[in-house]
Amino acid sequence: MSPRAHARDDATIALRELILAGERYRIAVAAHLDLTVNESRAISYLLARGPMGQTDLATELGLTTSSTTTLVDRLERREMVRRVPDPSDRRRSTVEIPESGVRRLREVRDWMPHAFDPIGADELPGVAASLGTIAAALRSVTAEIDAARAERSGRKRR
Repeated sequence: MSPRAHARDDATIALRELILAGERYRIAVAAHLDLTVNESRAISYLLARGPMGQTDLATELGLTTSSTTTLVDRLERREMVRRVPDPSDRRRSTVEIPESGVRRLREVRDWMPHAFDPIGADELPGVAASLGTIAAALRSVTAEIDAARAERSGRKRR
């Protein structure tokens, strides 16, 4: 095996461990907030990407629109999210995190940055750039997988 192939295998193993650690982190945070994992995932998308249409949120979560409606209903009852009507299309609404949700998330939002405590301040920009590159590459690979699956099943890509 070439040195590059060996290094790539080591990096892949480390990435798998990172993903598993992230999944375990999500479970712990969801339990702390008394949310389901899918509710926690929805909150994460809204935190990372800002307010989004309910259909867009469903697509990101890989859920049906009806499942997402039920999920958003639950989060709305708990004041973690709110629907805001689209001023130009009354059939459409945007889902956002209101101040009540932000207050509830403050404690857990401070936990994740501690993952970077062992890394020197001078290394953090490079780590951030590498993580961004890896995330973009994973999104691209995932889109290819989804497209191939849709093509095999004869369905349109969503």
